[in-house]
Amino acid sequence: MLGTTVIAPPALRASSYTIYVDLADGDGYTLLAHGYTGAYDLVPHAVAAYVRSLDVRPPKPLYGTWTDEPVTGPVTPPNDATLDTLRQRGYLTTVTAEEERAFFDRVVELKHAREVGSPSYVIMPTYDCNLRCGYCFQDHMRSDASYAHLLRTMTPSMIDRVIAALPGIEERHGIATDSGKKRPFLFFGGEPLLARARPVIERFMERARAAGPSSFAAVTNATELDTYADLLGPDGIAVLQITLDGPRERHDARRIYADGSGSFDRIAANIDLALARGAFVDVRMNVDRTNADGLVALAQFFEARGWTGQNGFSAYAAPVHATNPSIDRKTCFNGHELNEALAAMRAEHPAMAAIATGDDSLRTRLRRVMRDGADPVPMMMKASFCGAHTGMYVIDPFGDVYACWERTGDRNVRIGWIGEDGRAEFVADRLENWRSRTVSSNDTCRKCRYAMYCGGGCAVLAEDVHGTMFGNYCDAFGRRFRLAVRDAYATRNDALPGDDRVLELRAL
Repeated sequence: MLGTTVIAPPALRASSYTIYVDLADGDGYTLLAHGYTGAYDLVPHAVAAYVRSLDVRPPKPLYGTWTDEPVTGPVTPPNDATLDTLRQRGYLTTVTAEEERAFFDRVVELKHAREVGSPSYVIMPTYDCNLRCGYCFQDHMRSDASYAHLLRTMTPSMIDRVIAALPGIEERHGIATDSGKKRPFLFFGGEPLLARARPVIERFMERARAAGPSSFAAVTNATELDTYADLLGPDGIAVLQITLDGPRERHDARRIYADGSGSFDRIAANIDLALARGAFVDVRMNVDRTNADGLVALAQFFEARGWTGQNGFSAYAAPVHATNPSIDRKTCFNGHELNEALAAMRAEHPAMAAIATGDDSLRTRLRRVMRDGADPVPMMMKASFCGAHTGMYVIDPFGDVYACWERTGDRNVRIGWIGEDGRAEFVADRLENWRSRTVSSNDTCRKCRYAMYCGGGCAVLAEDVHGTMFGNYCDAFGRRFRLAVRDAYATRNDALPGDDRVLELRAL
C-alpha cells in the first residue's frame, strides 16, 4: 500500500552479560550463565555457538584476555521454543547495548540500596604494632618518626564517645535505637590485642554490651593473645583472624619483632589457647612467590598440631598486594596465579586440602546453585565489592571515622569523626564518594558480564592502577569465575542419587 512504512523488527543480539563456560567434560554441552538475571543453563554446543555468533566482545580486562572467541563458520538458529527460552532467561535480547546497560544500572542501584542495610563497626584501639612485617601497608606508621603521633591508644573517654555515637549512625541507616539488632564489632589495628591495650578492649566490650546486643571479632597477630584468654570464646571475642606465613623458618623471616626475632612459636601456642577457649580461628597466609613453596609444610604442621578438621579452625591463602612501595610487584601473584599454584600443591599433597583460597567459597556457593537450586542473586551477586561501599565504619583511637581500613591515619581522607558530645559528624562528599562506588560507577564494570559476581574489585587496588577508586580491579576474575563454575558443575551430583539434578535447558 502506497505511503505505508514498514518497521523492521528489532535485531536479536546476545546480551552483553551472557557468560559462556566451556565444561571439562561437557558431553556436547556448554554452560551459559547470566550476569544479572542469575540464570544458569546447559545448552548444546550448537545453541551456544548461535548465541556467541550474536555477541560483541566486552572491554579488555585488567589482567589477561577474554576467551569468548567469536564464532567462525555457519551457525544454525535453534527452534522457536528454544529462542523464546533464551530470551526469557536473558541470554538473547532485542534491546540495544545502551538500553541494556541502563537497565543494568537500575538493577545495580536497587541491589546496592538493599546491601547498605545495617552498619558494621571496625574499632582500632591503636595504630601501633609490636611486629615489623615488611609487606604491611601500615609499616610506615611504625618506621617513620613523623607518624609517631598515631601510636597512642584509645582513651576511656573516647570509648564512651564512640558507644554514644552508635545510635546516630544507625539512624542514618533507618535502624531504630530499640531494634534489638546485634551490633558487630571487629577489633583491628595496628595490632588491636596488644597486652597494654587489654583495659581498652575490656572497657569497650563492657560498654558495648551495656548499649545493646553485640558480637566481637578481631584481626590479630596473636603474639600477646594469652593476655586476653578470659575474653575469648563464643560469648566474648568469638572469631579471630590470625596470620601465619609459612612454617617456622619462613614465618620468622617475614613476621618479625623490631629486634628481628620471630613470632611463630608464640602465635602457634596462642592458637591452641584460642581453640581451647572455643573461639573460631581463621588462619590467613599472606602468600607471594618467595614463600608459596612453604605452604605444604605449613599444612602438614596444621595436621600434626591437631588443628585440621576441628570445627573451630579454618585456613586460607591470600595474595600479597604491592600496596607497600618496598614490595617488588614481580614477586606478587594475582588471584588466578595463586589458585593455580595451590591447585598444583593439592594434587600432590593431601594435607593442602586444609588451606583454602578465596575462590573456594565461590565454588561452594556455585555448588549450591548447581546442586540444590539455590538462588544466586542474593547469595552470590553484589553491587559493590566490600563493606567500605555499604555500611562499614572504621573508627580509630582519635575518633576519626574512615570507610576503609586501608585508608586510615590521614584526616584528609576521613569520612567523619566522633565529636566530644558523642555525635558522629560526616564529611558528606567523602562519605558519598565511598558509598557510591558500585559496578555501575565506572564504564569498564558497567560493560562487564562478570561485574555483579566480582563487585568491581578492591577500590584501593583500583586507585593504585587507575589513579581513582572509580576504576576496575579485575584480578583475573573472569577466568577464575569460569573455572569455578566448571568445577561446581562437575561436582553438582555429589552425594545425590542418580543424575536427576541437571540444569534447565539440558533437553533442548
